[in-house]
Amino acid sequence: MPNLHVIKDHFKESQLYLNRTVAAVVIIFLLLLILVFRLVFLQIYQHDLYKTLSLNNQVRVVPITPARGLIFDRHGVLLAENIPAFNLEITRERTPNIEETLDAINEIMPITESERIQFQKQLKNKRRHEGIPLRVKLTEEEVAKFSVEKHRLPGVDVVARLIRYYPLGETMAHAIGYIGPINEKELEQIDQGNYRGTYSMGKVGLEKFYEDELHGKTGYQHIETDAKGRTIRVLNRIPPTAGKELHLSIDSHLQKACYEALKDLKGAIVAIDPSNGDILALVSNPSFDPNLFTQGIEVNTYKNLQQSPDKPLFNRAIQGQYSPGSTVKPMVALKGLELGLINSEFSIWDPGYYQLNGTGRLYRDMIYFSKRHGHGQVDLEKAIMQSCDTFFFMLAHKIGIHHMHDIYARFGLGKPTNTDIAGEVSGLLPSPEWKRRAYNQAWYAGDTLNIGIGQGTLLATPLQMANMTAILANRGLGFKPRLVSSMNAAHSETSILQAPQQTAAVNLKADSHWDMVINAMQKVVHTPGGTAYRISQGLRYQIAGKTGTAQVFSLKQNEKYDANRVKAHLRDHSWFIGFSPIENPRIALAVLIENKQNKAGADIARIVFDSYFNSKTRIETSDTMGEDESYTEEMEGAE
Repeated sequence: MPNLHVIKDHFKESQLYLNRTVAAVVIIFLLLLILVFRLVFLQIYQHDLYKTLSLNNQVRVVPITPARGLIFDRHGVLLAENIPAFNLEITRERTPNIEETLDAINEIMPITESERIQFQKQLKNKRRHEGIPLRVKLTEEEVAKFSVEKHRLPGVDVVARLIRYYPLGETMAHAIGYIGPINEKELEQIDQGNYRGTYSMGKVGLEKFYEDELHGKTGYQHIETDAKGRTIRVLNRIPPTAGKELHLSIDSHLQKACYEALKDLKGAIVAIDPSNGDILALVSNPSFDPNLFTQGIEVNTYKNLQQSPDKPLFNRAIQGQYSPGSTVKPMVALKGLELGLINSEFSIWDPGYYQLNGTGRLYRDMIYFSKRHGHGQVDLEKAIMQSCDTFFFMLAHKIGIHHMHDIYARFGLGKPTNTDIAGEVSGLLPSPEWKRRAYNQAWYAGDTLNIGIGQGTLLATPLQMANMTAILANRGLGFKPRLVSSMNAAHSETSILQAPQQTAAVNLKADSHWDMVINAMQKVVHTPGGTAYRISQGLRYQIAGKTGTAQVFSLKQNEKYDANRVKAHLRDHSWFIGFSPIENPRIALAVLIENKQNKAGADIARIVFDSYFNSKTRIETSDTMGEDESYTEEMEGAE
């Protein structure tokens, strides 16, 4: 067989080898270059990030929740405090499986559906390394049970925290309000850095209005941990700043007296010091226990409160809008005197009704339905003392809606008082312009007559009525109502005083006009025939007052109101405004009783005045207005 010669091209082989070597070197160089660039990027440009992540494996930043500011009444009585409690909290970062952990905890201590829902809500809003409360206010027995099983529940801890507590409960609920868990909407509005570790904030009342002052400033501490997340040591600590303490103008003893005076009645009481605008009492009844809300209220409990026909969550003192009834007649009288339409000698004959221009509809005086006759000859004093509608129908017609609107506005109706409490509404002060906007209708003379006796579309809150009374007591000088008189840093004796803020004064042409109206209001209480004469028995001080009845529904021209035939929720509301002493008044009061049955606003006012002046109440609280026929027929009918 012939020899086979293998022909090789050494040049091409060398060239191929060289090319492959160069390609390999280039690839290796590029890879090394990428690696160098990556190392530079990580080590230089992202140094801070990875240094922080590295430290977080060893060092954790833990927020320190500030103590919420305390709240005191004017005498130093504690109204809102912080008490220690044990909470069961879960840290998501250290918990392998949340659902399995919840089931395991449920075997140790039952978890309600409401607690699960609240926990799931907070789970969405909190950072992975922050503890989220599952159960609050653990008992000693529950803490002991958990301690035994803790080894099989990673990321679950019993943590001691301060929780809000309201010692006076229902008595102060509508004035102070309450705190509750932070929801998603609130989380978007707050400074999340300052609220780290904080789970609750003010929801209503003072707690909401002064949230920034009460919350304080969150502190921080850097904690070194081991691989299992256990604390080894604290590296450094920035202490929190506790919230400020609030000192209220409210007198808790008077507040309690107001609350007990209302008892089972639905209504509101607001008392103000006319000399500076201090709110001495602000009560709405029925009420509720604010302590139910501090750590998240049970779903069924909240539903029962929300759906109750008595509306315990509704703050009638600042949100209830009612027709003021005859309580506005003193203001109408002042306007008539100012315009020179009436004087001390002026009088009219009251047949029990008023008729515009001698024709058309008869506007009945309420007394017409009880005795089928009027008050006879009536001057200004008698008109206020016996609450004669006919006189004020006439006067309202003479004054006109624009002047009437002016005097009501000057006494604070139709706008919020802007007191320091969340949730206040403005009421309604109607005018021709308002009616045209709201209903596209013209203003009629009959509308003016109704507004002149506090009926129709005129609406006011008990707080506005108390403010109006305080301005009247001060003969035109008004102050912005306030609940907080001073505040200071925790454990500090240096207080920041809240100076009284004077509002626009109601100036009249003559001081005698004030004298005439206030003297007539004094006779309402202290003279036989006055609509509140009943409460004068045994009085050791003088009261200037005015009763009022607010209709819940309108009557036809000849329709008679009979409380016994009307459903309870449609019965008239009862008002009383008053102040005392007559000279240098120290307390101005507005009392509203919804759908009055066995007590009128004047009866309740007497109890409150007695409590304020520290004298014994002489009205038997078990008395009913229905048992006093003369009062029912004459005095109530006069409204």
